[in-house]
Parts: sequence; structure tokens; C-alpha cells
Amino acid sequence: MLAELTRRELVPAIWLPDTAVRGARERARFRLYLVRLRTSLKNRIHATLITFGHPVPVSDLFAPNGRALLASLAIPEPWATTLARSLRMVDELEAEIRACEADLRALGVDHPYVPLLRTVPGISWVLGYTIAAEIGDITRFASAKRLAGYTGLCPRVYQSGLTDRRGPLAKTGPKYLRWALIEAATTAARNPLYRDRYERTKRRLGKQRGSKVARIELARELANAIWYMLTRQEPFRAGGPTNRLVA
Repeated sequence: MLAELTRRELVPAIWLPDTAVRGARERARFRLYLVRLRTSLKNRIHATLITFGHPVPVSDLFAPNGRALLASLAIPEPWATTLARSLRMVDELEAEIRACEADLRALGVDHPYVPLLRTVPGISWVLGYTIAAEIGDITRFASAKRLAGYTGLCPRVYQSGLTDRRGPLAKTGPKYLRWALIEAATTAARNPLYRDRYERTKRRLGKQRGSKVARIELARELANAIWYMLTRQEPFRAGGPTNRLVA
């Protein structure tokens, strides 16, 4: 039956990433993995200081002033040894992350999507390369709504008869794409193009969940703008997409 349906072209085709797309995703995801390892080590160092009641008066514990503070603290063994080793691993991860970012910057120059994505508020080299790698081929999305649904940033819809309810986020699609768009929205929220709308949503929904919902709403709007940009091969414009005249 499947063979007959295929012969009649009644089986919808699915898109599978090729080797180049899988390789681009691996580069971007490996950098994110290293960043998470670095964050975990930094959190462990902070937890060690809390355990022994040492305050942290500096804003960045891993800057030169913070390193001098760590060297002056009296921490017993074996915590002093594990702290020193953690610091060395943080430095090694910093070097590896910088090397990954240099690779992403070099590869992003020749990518057809990254230069366009960098014109979007809140998106630079790393996020641009990550978003481009996770999207793959933009032509597989028939509309901006399809791309927004792929990101998983749309709420679940429960409909039955006259009942229409909205639930939590669907969270379908790659989590790395959602992360990159939310990171971009966090920065874009300070841009004059989006700041007023972002603040209005925050005030409307309250302090507890206003900022989170406003950030997700902005990330979804960025996804819609990205579809138009990549489909039409046009840089970001503040006025939004315009309809082309067809003769």
C-alpha cells in the first residue's frame, strides 16, 4: 500500500538535513555544550564560597579582581584543591569557546543566511550561525507561521466544539533554535524598535510572568521576520515585510 501511495505521489515528503547542515548544527551545539560546562563549574565555585561563608563583593568573580580575591581566601582541603582545578578548567573552556566562536565567525561569512540574520536586532555571529544551522533550508517552511510553529514558541491549542483554550508552549522542534531566539529577544527588548511593546506586555501581565511572556512573544515575532528575510533574501527592515507588486 505504501509503495502504491508513493507511486501516485500521495505520501508527503519530509525534509532531512544533509551532511553540511548536520555539521553546522554540531559546531553550534558543541559551543553551547562548552558554555554550559563553564557555567556549571562557575556555579560550583560560587557554591564552595557560600559553604564557607565567604562573601563575593566583586561583580565578576572570574575577572582579575575576583581571581585575586579567590587567591586570598582561606579555604581548607580538599575544597581548595578542587577550587583551583575548577579554575583551570574554566580557563581551558574559555579558550575552547573562543576557538569555536572564531570558527563560527569564519564559516558564517560564506553562509547565505548569516549576513542577513546579523541585521536583526539582538543577533550577532554566534546566534546568527546557530539559527541558520537549526533552520536549515528556509524553503521547507511554506509560511512564517510554519517557521514559528517549528520553533516551539507557540502555545498549544485545545479546541472542541465552541471551546478554544491556549495551553503552555508546544516546545516542538529543536531546543537550540528556541534558545537562540529567546537570547536574541532578550537583547532586542532593549532596542528602540521593540522596547515600548516589550514594556507594555510586561506591565500588562504583571511582575511574576510578564517579562517571560514578553520575551517569548518577541522571539516569536523575530522568527516571523526571519522567515520573510530569508525567503526574500532581504535584510531586516524596521517597518516589517512589505508586499511586492506582481505584474
